[in-house]
Amino acid sequence: MRTSTIVIAGISAFLAFGPASGAYAQQSSPELTIVEKWLGSGHADRDSPSFTHWNAEGAIPQNCAVCHSGEGFREFYGLDGSPVGEIAHPIPTGGVIDCATCHEDGAEDIAAVSFPSGIEIATPGSVATCLTCHQGRQSGVNISRATDGMDDDTVNPELTFLNPHYAVAAATQFGSEVKGAYEYPGKDYMGRFAHVPAFSTCADCHDPHSLEVVAVTCVGCHQTDDVRAIRTSRGDYDGDGDTSTGIYLEIANLTARLSEAIEAYASEISGTPIVYADRFPYFFNAGTEMTPANRYNAWTPNLLRAAYNFQFISKDKGAYSHNPHYAIQVLHDSIESLANAGNLGIEIELGERP
Repeated sequence: MRTSTIVIAGISAFLAFGPASGAYAQQSSPELTIVEKWLGSGHADRDSPSFTHWNAEGAIPQNCAVCHSGEGFREFYGLDGSPVGEIAHPIPTGGVIDCATCHEDGAEDIAAVSFPSGIEIATPGSVATCLTCHQGRQSGVNISRATDGMDDDTVNPELTFLNPHYAVAAATQFGSEVKGAYEYPGKDYMGRFAHVPAFSTCADCHDPHSLEVVAVTCVGCHQTDDVRAIRTSRGDYDGDGDTSTGIYLEIANLTARLSEAIEAYASEISGTPIVYADRFPYFFNAGTEMTPANRYNAWTPNLLRAAYNFQFISKDKGAYSHNPHYAIQVLHDSIESLANAGNLGIEIELGERP
């Protein structure tokens, strides 16, 4: 197995001596700035649950290691000389998303990335790293398979919640091209949100090392550096009559209304009240202690689809910029499917559908 080392001027000295030393001060400023940005990012946070979750076991399972360690990513894509498409052994804990994850020889040559739906997307340059690790672990295709042949509004004990995972920005951006969300039959959905050519990849909008949105680049066209205030379409998507706010608020309002619809449907149709919490396993039997033992277990296909879509949009905090119309379509259709079930008559305002 080939081992490689990425050496950038100044980085080795920075890591060896730290920012307080004289040696640090004598290094090249641009490279040190890059390292400082990276060290302050989530990709370098060794104390994050993203990298410490498996500490007790001492190793990261193969199916998690692709995105939760640089070593796992390199092995999966064969950048270390191993066979492509597999990790043959558990990866030791203690690693992070390091420089070599994106800068290793061969990283920019990754031709395509496969999404959970099984659909492959061609990758421009090192964006393969972003697309691999921000695509989620489930897809609308998985939801379709899990509910196939079942009555939409009948509780089925064989069903369980399928979690799309976290930070699914790539799946949101490519929209219907990769089927990240559950898409209702007979509806049209937005494909990739390409924005404009100069801002069409992850690194065009995010600093690739700090990961922060470079909001100052938005000002020229949008006249604001508040990304949540940006809105280019004038449809009233949440039905509140206000089209002066950013598209972020339209999506936030629709997400809240989907939550209301899920709770109403669970009580009236499934017969078991439901409550959501932002921790595993996310949906619980209402009125019980929020522990895995009390996970919600009265799923109908209709409820599962809507709950999956709620989680999919909720776990992409930047859905309003990654693909706003796809997010609105998914939320709108999920609310509608629950409100129409069994003449439930949930009174929830819905505006236009893009």
